Amino acid sequence: MTLTNKMAAEFFGTFWLVLGGCGSAVLAAGVDLGIGYVGVSLAFGLTVMTMAYAIGHISGCHLNPAVSFGLWSGGRFPANELVPYIIAQVIGGLAGAAVLYSIASGAPGFDLAGGFASNGYGGHSPEGYSMMAVLIAEVVMTFMFLMVILGATDKRAPAGFAPIAIGLCLTLIHLITIPVSNTSVNPARSTGVAMFVGDWATAQLWLFWVAPIVGAIIAGKVYGWVSAEEK
Repeated sequence: MTLTNKMAAEFFGTFWLVLGGCGSAVLAAGVDLGIGYVGVSLAFGLTVMTMAYAIGHISGCHLNPAVSFGLWSGGRFPANELVPYIIAQVIGGLAGAAVLYSIASGAPGFDLAGGFASNGYGGHSPEGYSMMAVLIAEVVMTFMFLMVILGATDKRAPAGFAPIAIGLCLTLIHLITIPVSNTSVNPARSTGVAMFVGDWATAQLWLFWVAPIVGAIIAGKVYGWVSAEEK
């Protein structure tokens, strides 16, 4: 595959993740008999699982700058493709957020002040969690997400099941941390919706870039050590 093919796949995959995952939170979570935290968690997991089967063979289905950094850290991804992948992911996230905004704004009473599924800490955490609590959660959850990704896609792992393990892992992460930070573990997802909210969402966006990337890079190194075979 050419780099252009890979970037296109990452664009569409991240577009789907933001539209499907954040869309479930914005459009379906808060209505009467809505899907709630559990439904939103499943939606994020399903977007990743479906795209992993759709584009995994094209780009590896990262959909997330932290995943790209983690795979690079683990020796699974070339450094010269990091920036192109991240650009494609961020643009895809912005496009997904733009479509979501065009749909959501068609409802009476729609207001971006509701957060538009943005990630936040302190007064902008769903349950008021502190900056430090959110930082720890995002680092640890991204670390574990990458450990699952690296393990499930290891050449020694059972073939064909990686998308299921990865999608379920992301579902579990959301079940744990939606109340903490609205769950990021993905800078592109955070950036897409934050750009529409502006104000506090963009001011706090730094954490949702730094923490996931740090957790992912650590996981790349740790998995390499844990999985090393005897020579």
